[in-house]
Amino acid sequence: MKTNESAENYLETILMLKKKTGSVRSIDVAHELSFSKPSVSVAMKNFREKGYISIDGDGSIILTDKGLAIAERVFERHQVIASALMALGVDEKTAYEDSCKIEHDISDTSFELIKKFLAKSKN
Repeated sequence: MKTNESAENYLETILMLKKKTGSVRSIDVAHELSFSKPSVSVAMKNFREKGYISIDGDGSIILTDKGLAIAERVFERHQVIASALMALGVDEKTAYEDSCKIEHDISDTSFELIKKFLAKSKN
């Protein structure tokens, strides 16, 4: 499924906040990404319409299977690429910042080869 970088960042942020706090609301996403609440509200409306999220009765954001698949894919890329950069000697802060940029553009082939390389180097 093809999504744009902004959508991927939103969905990954929802996943990370859910893992950290257990519940995510639009205001949490706005604070985490330093976006305005109206901007996040528009994005959440679009995500509901596309079937990426649902909102429960208390306003908590829930990733649908479709949204969760995208968020987990981006999160995995973020973690693996950061690990690869750190293995090359990049400091942690820079590795995570750079991985956030790379995760959206790297091909599936390159990403899978990086994963295989890291797995081999850990053995």
